[in-house]
Amino acid sequence: MKRIISFVMSGGVGSRLWPLSREDFPKQFHNLSGQGSMLLRTVKRMSARGGDTSVPVYLLASERHADRISQDLSGVDLAGGRAILEPMGRNTAAAVVLATEITLREHGDDLVLVVPSDHEITTDRDFWSTVEAGTDAAMAGRIVVFGIQPDRPETGYGYIEVGPQNDNTRDVIRFVEKPNEETAIQYLESKNFLWNSGIFLFRASTMRDAFRAYAPKIWDGAVAALDEATSNVSGTYLPHDLYADVPSISVDYAIMEHAKDIALVPARFRWNDLGSWQSLLEVSSTDGSGNVIVGDVVAIDCENSYLRSNGRLLSAIGLRDLAVVSTSDATFVAPVTESQNVRKIVEQLEKTGRLETKFTPAQDRLPQVGAYEKRVRHWLFEETLPLWSTVGVDRRYGGFHEALTFDATPIIRTKRMRTTARQIYAFAVAHEMGWDGPANDLIDHGIRFITANGRTDRGGWVKTFNPDGTVLDGAEDAYDQSFVLLALAHAHRAGHPQALGLATETFAFIDEYLADSKLRGFLEMPGDTGLRRSNPHMHLLESFLAWYDVTGNRDYLQRAARIVDLFRHHLFDAETWTLGEYFTDDWERAPGEKGEWTEPGHHFEWAYLLSNFAKASGQKDIIRHARKLYASAIANGLNRTTELAYGAVSRHGLPLDTNSRSWPQTEAVKAAIALDGNGGPDLKPEVEARVGRLFRWHIEQAPKGLWIDLIDEKGRARAEDVPASIFYHLVCALTQYVDYIGKA
Repeated sequence: MKRIISFVMSGGVGSRLWPLSREDFPKQFHNLSGQGSMLLRTVKRMSARGGDTSVPVYLLASERHADRISQDLSGVDLAGGRAILEPMGRNTAAAVVLATEITLREHGDDLVLVVPSDHEITTDRDFWSTVEAGTDAAMAGRIVVFGIQPDRPETGYGYIEVGPQNDNTRDVIRFVEKPNEETAIQYLESKNFLWNSGIFLFRASTMRDAFRAYAPKIWDGAVAALDEATSNVSGTYLPHDLYADVPSISVDYAIMEHAKDIALVPARFRWNDLGSWQSLLEVSSTDGSGNVIVGDVVAIDCENSYLRSNGRLLSAIGLRDLAVVSTSDATFVAPVTESQNVRKIVEQLEKTGRLETKFTPAQDRLPQVGAYEKRVRHWLFEETLPLWSTVGVDRRYGGFHEALTFDATPIIRTKRMRTTARQIYAFAVAHEMGWDGPANDLIDHGIRFITANGRTDRGGWVKTFNPDGTVLDGAEDAYDQSFVLLALAHAHRAGHPQALGLATETFAFIDEYLADSKLRGFLEMPGDTGLRRSNPHMHLLESFLAWYDVTGNRDYLQRAARIVDLFRHHLFDAETWTLGEYFTDDWERAPGEKGEWTEPGHHFEWAYLLSNFAKASGQKDIIRHARKLYASAIANGLNRTTELAYGAVSRHGLPLDTNSRSWPQTEAVKAAIALDGNGGPDLKPEVEARVGRLFRWHIEQAPKGLWIDLIDEKGRARAEDVPASIFYHLVCALTQYVDYIGKA
């Protein structure tokens, strides 16, 4: 196989897809097909040639998009290639010079393939078989272009007139700019005019000689800029002053209209440059009436229309052959056949200084992945963990304090088993994430406290302690057992010598005293009757999954499956997509208000746990339930003033508790992370937004290392102290965010 060095041009704006495509977020970075961004798919295509030769892939792109490129291509192997970043656009001639000179400098007189980043091509195999058909001509010193056989009189494309077929190629007679409709019809009927795909294959020395002959100023200017370029891990940056002097012109005008003996290879692939809303209508999946529906759209009696909404609900009745594209700040409406003329709108907007062509509105903009990473790391590892690992520890009586004042003074009150267990868990998880504090000492301190007085004669764990550590309430609550198991799982991972033995005894207690003889969940306490709750089962599921994750023992996964089955058949309401909180002894919905009560925070929490169960068990069908819970909580469970989750809403979305505590916001972060990239929508913007709101309302207003636990419906802080029970939620969510960003 002949060695081919690939260059992907990604400097365009894609104004014909306005209002979606804009200068700060052009079309090549959008996921228009559902299979990744156009840029990502193009780069992967360049790497799919096959054979034994691994060749680099380079990008020719705008410097302003460096961060987008880094995000888009994270984890993609460019085989030694890199991004070449322009300080301003200089059209395709300068880009081809850079591709040519870089190849000569770094690889020698190899073949160069230059492709746009924003074209839809059927298959990689068809693409590369077409390219291979042109390699002999290119090696012989001919510039090779690739033409698409027209299937309609298109006025939006450039054309190439060619001579008869000669082996794999046809001789190029001339290049023709976009024709009017009458001329386009003549071209279609002649069979000798093909659409210009904008793809070029050539030997590096051939293109160098062509530029020196026909456009030496462009060659010299671009090469001089490359000589002074600087490089770092994100790519090669061209100097502004030198590159600004390079003439801005297309390679068609600069070279192709002057060069001799150009060869054309007819494409063996189906092609679309996705340059208009009409083109997207042609290549996208349609409904039974020929409509493409994207986003939150309700369409009635519509035919052959492209209907897209990014954000708000778009509703349409009786539309025929129309394109309607709506974003949060602009709406475009036109007959499909006129949709490519959106450029006229863009030109008019630019003339009047409107910003809608330049900037994507903030709520639609894909935020930089990891925007809050530094703030999260600092708050977690430099502020919060140091504070709670010192002031939050009761060194006199053992265990941990239940709450602190806003000046970080311990509040002396009843100690709960669940809070102590949560603190053990939180310090263990922080240790797993690289915290260099005294985690092992804190884990041991907590375990010594709960084992000293907290065990019951039956092998369970008590409910509460007096401030001095003596037992206050010896009830063996399933909620508390679950958190002790969760703490012991992570203590075992941290190497605590007692954790596994204590957990084994706790599991034995649960099996003997809390297992429901009907095999439908667990009792909340031994011999318990009356109303049953889903919440203890959720935390038992959490602990079972934790032990499976730590040990790999499928016995724990089977325990988890038992609770997931209960969720499927009893806890989840398929009609309203809600999770019940209170049930009768037979797992029927509880009567009255308790039967209507749902909590958005628990929807998020279950969505996260069900996603983890699906990953562990392979039962992927449960993911759809996780998505429905998440969607229900977002649709009906948020305060639209603060965008924080309410305390509770009815099954039909009526607020029941309009306050917002901090822990549901942390569970929303975890759920968005778990569902992102899990066969559903891209939730990266949602992850960042959820972390941002957590900091905006609950953390930024509080003193160092603390948080505001309660915000009322008008956004006012109502917390009187800082409960330690929330520490577990924060550590769990924010360490997962840090880990998520590290893998993004």
